[in-house]
Amino acid sequence: MAIIIHKYGGTSVGTPEKIKNVARRIKKVIDAGNEVVVVVSAMGHTTDELIDLMHKVTDSPDPREYDMLVSTGEQVSAALLAMALQSAGCPAVSLTGGQAGVVTEDIYRKARIKEIKLDRIKKELKGGRVVVITGFQGIDSKGDIITIGRGGSDTSAVAMAAALKADVCDIYTDVDGVYTTDPRIVPEARKLKHISYEEMLELASLGAQVLHPRSVEVASLYGIVIHLRSSLKDDEGTYIGKAPRLTSFARGKEAGKMEKKEAVRGIALDENIAKIGILHVPDKPGTAAKLFGALAKGKINVDMIVQSIHSQGTLADMAFTVERTDMKRAVEVAKKIAAELKAEGVVSDPDVSKVSLVGVGMVSQPGTASKMFETLASEKINIQMITTSEIKISCVIKAEQGKQAVRALHKAFGLEKVA
Repeated sequence: MAIIIHKYGGTSVGTPEKIKNVARRIKKVIDAGNEVVVVVSAMGHTTDELIDLMHKVTDSPDPREYDMLVSTGEQVSAALLAMALQSAGCPAVSLTGGQAGVVTEDIYRKARIKEIKLDRIKKELKGGRVVVITGFQGIDSKGDIITIGRGGSDTSAVAMAAALKADVCDIYTDVDGVYTTDPRIVPEARKLKHISYEEMLELASLGAQVLHPRSVEVASLYGIVIHLRSSLKDDEGTYIGKAPRLTSFARGKEAGKMEKKEAVRGIALDENIAKIGILHVPDKPGTAAKLFGALAKGKINVDMIVQSIHSQGTLADMAFTVERTDMKRAVEVAKKIAAELKAEGVVSDPDVSKVSLVGVGMVSQPGTASKMFETLASEKINIQMITTSEIKISCVIKAEQGKQAVRALHKAFGLEKVA
């Protein structure tokens, strides 16, 4: 008897009828002789609606009460799904993250999961019940409800799979897999059968919204295969991590193209960024440490960083990107540090986006960067910042040109073609 982990996103449980459909899907798995643990998100746009409601009360919510409020959406989904399963003849019980033994750091809104105590879950499974757990949350050392960040239900599910030693975590959503890019931008985008942890982590971190980056991080750490698939049909989706077993014929085909690895596997667009620059800072040891240390203390995540040196050699300009929602706080921190360093000033620009190429084949295939830059130049798209790694190239460009860049790059690298 296997333990199967299912996770259903907000759109998959967005209506009573969809919840009933999920219950029917789970019943088939139960009838096949498996034990099932389900992690659910809040229905539809419930979390956004709760946040809008909060803003009608206050613009400066207490972090503890914020978590108390937004965690209620998943509780509704879990209880309704448990009821639907019971109506379909499947014994089921809904549990909050805390009741399920999910213990987090003592940090509101963005905590990490420290451990999962499985006593209650194992007891319910032994009693023949489907366990439906609220994603996105746990409890801290004080017993307070803590959330683990927007999209955190994916992380909850993968962590649960790791704790229960499941081989695969099935994540059901409104898309049927990982595509070479967003099909809403490029209708010719192609679904990938398999993608590595490294590639998926980059795509998720760079703006692809099909999976939360931390869920991929946890899956990689514990060797959990994520199967991202549609909740509307039974087709296979995309396997993230170790490739699924192949037939002998398929293995032969894979071996035949072993050295034909695509340089680029996917393109991501992040439209939720802002660029900040500090002008004419002293070019000496400790300057960067002071600035980015202050940003870190403010819990502001920094992505791209570029430093340029002035001709006289004693001053430099520093530019970096943050999430657009963090821009105001980041500018305040930067202005404070700029004053201490006697820099010329701070500038900011929220009208930017980041387009990125991702693929493990880049490291062994030169020319990818030049082809990207030539393609953007041919579209008259100016590059403002560039960062690279072994498996990614990211460029900051004007926000209004983001989708144009994705379409041009997808065509230039032939990603619509089956490899």
